[in-house]
Order: sequence, then structure tokens, then C-alpha cells
Amino acid sequence: MQKRTLGNGGPEVSAIGLGCMGLNAVPDTRDAIRLIRTAFELGVTFFDTAEAYGPYRNEEIVGEALAPFRDQVVIATKFGHTFGQTLADLGVNSRPEQIRVVADASLKRLRTDRVDLFYQHRVDPNVPIEDVAGTVKDLIRQGKVKHFGLSEAGMRTIRRAHAVQPVAALQSEYSLWWREPEREILPTLEELGIGLVPFSPLGKGFLTGAINADTQFGARDLRNTIPRFTPEARTANQALVDLLGQIAVRKQAAPAQIALGWLLARKPWIVPIPGTTKVHHLQENVGAARIVLTADDLAAMDEVLSAMTVQGDRYPPFLLALLDR
Repeated sequence: MQKRTLGNGGPEVSAIGLGCMGLNAVPDTRDAIRLIRTAFELGVTFFDTAEAYGPYRNEEIVGEALAPFRDQVVIATKFGHTFGQTLADLGVNSRPEQIRVVADASLKRLRTDRVDLFYQHRVDPNVPIEDVAGTVKDLIRQGKVKHFGLSEAGMRTIRRAHAVQPVAALQSEYSLWWREPEREILPTLEELGIGLVPFSPLGKGFLTGAINADTQFGARDLRNTIPRFTPEARTANQALVDLLGQIAVRKQAAPAQIALGWLLARKPWIVPIPGTTKVHHLQENVGAARIVLTADDLAAMDEVLSAMTVQGDRYPPFLLALLDR
């Protein structure tokens, strides 16, 4: 597995990471642990979790799975959420005292003495970002955290935080069907020397080609609430999947590998973190690091993409309300 460095001063990680959030859905914890360890055997050294995933259970799974080779991997986790009875009750809390509490609790669940990359999960409008960055800076001085990250933060927030404590990486949705970060975020990250960690790099499964207008999701599947996954939107967005399929045939690859290869070709400091609960999908995702898209391939894709308008919001309204504007 090729390695990449997140920004100028961030950690060195595998070119493809593993987003672990979905492993909460695996009924048997042993199977989830086995998948994480298989990822490591395949060369993945970058694992992403958060206290909010579960909440809490995901960090425990990741901690147990990675304990035997802790010093050979980079673990990212997150602070900044409050929880209720349902996902719609999700709130934010990045007060300095709360950040410190979360850091200590995460260390215990992860069975480690430091968090390699500690993200603010969502920007808290009630707490100055300078206070957040300063608190993480103290945690870095104490040795509890190695690098500071932000998630779904806007350009102004990134600049203000970076002035207090260098930001190693921004985690944000970025993929062939969500290219908004190209307008302001990517130029800002390149200027400041900050890495980008795209989550949902496969469009929550849509870019794999395995979902169409007739696909039925489980009762608890978040995609049931996302406007981009209505049958009408899926039909309208099928042209994007068709494009990936055509290129995949030429490259003797899977559509998911083309989608991930496109991200890797954008910048050398971009590290996508696709998630999966299936070993064969994991192997496919890892194989994307070997995909070579030429300048002509990328130009042809951009030509088609520029003529398309992806239909539907990427989040339901209650999650859009948590985004940094």
C-alpha cells in the first residue's frame, strides 16, 4: 500500500484508510474486529472512528482490534457532539472542559495513550474556534493528542483554527457527486498545507453501481432520510454511475475503484476513508490505490461531470443545520 502524508505536518498514512462507523451495524463484534485486522493485513494503517459512532461502541471495537499493532497505525477519533434518543437529537458541544473529558474517555475506549488525529466533529457556533484549537493544543502538549483536525468546517473557521494550532487534516464529504469543496476548501487547504480526508467517497454506496431506483434500504438506514436517495433522485443521478461503469470496463476495474482513484488523482494529500462491513468490498477498495487514471481519463470525466447536475441534498434538514456555513 502506498503512503501519503496529510498536509505539511500531519501523519503518514496509507493512501486508502478505513472509515469504521458502519461496523456498529455488524451484529457480532468479533466479525467487526476481524475486518479491521484484515484491513491492516492488506496495508491499511489509517482508521477513523468517533465517540458519536454508537455512541461509544465504535471506539471500543477499534481499540480492541488495533491493540496488537497499535504503534503501526494511525487512529483518528472525534469530539464535539451531544446525543439524544435519536439521530435527530444530535447536537454540538465543544466547550473546553467537554473536549478534555472526551479525550480522556476516548483514550480508555481506544486502549491507547494518545489519539493520533483528534477532530472537532462539527463546528460549535457557541464556542469560539480559537478556544477549541487552544484546548487541543494543550492536549498535544500533554501528549494525549498528536494532531488536530476539523470536520466539515468552512474556510474562515479553518483559517482561524490554524492560526492557533496547526490543523493537520480536514475531514469533509468529497466525491464525484459532491464537489463543492473544490470551490473554496481545497484551495485553502493547499495554501495552508492541510490534508483532506474525504468521507463517503463512494457516495454512501451509490457510486459502486450496486444501488438503483428500485433498491430498498433497511428500516434504520440513514439513506431513507437523505433527499439524494429518493427514487427520483437516484434515477436522475444514474448517469454518473453509468460513466463510472464505462471507465471501469476500460480499466478492468470496479466502479468503486474508479471513484476512489479519481479522488487519489486530485491531490497527493487526499486520503479517502471508504467504509464497509464486507471483506470483498474492503479488498476492492484497497485495490483502488493501484488504479492509474491518466490526464486524458480525468479530462474526459470532468467533461461529462461538468454537464451534469446531481439531484438532491446530501443530508436531511436536521443534519444540514449542523454544518459550518
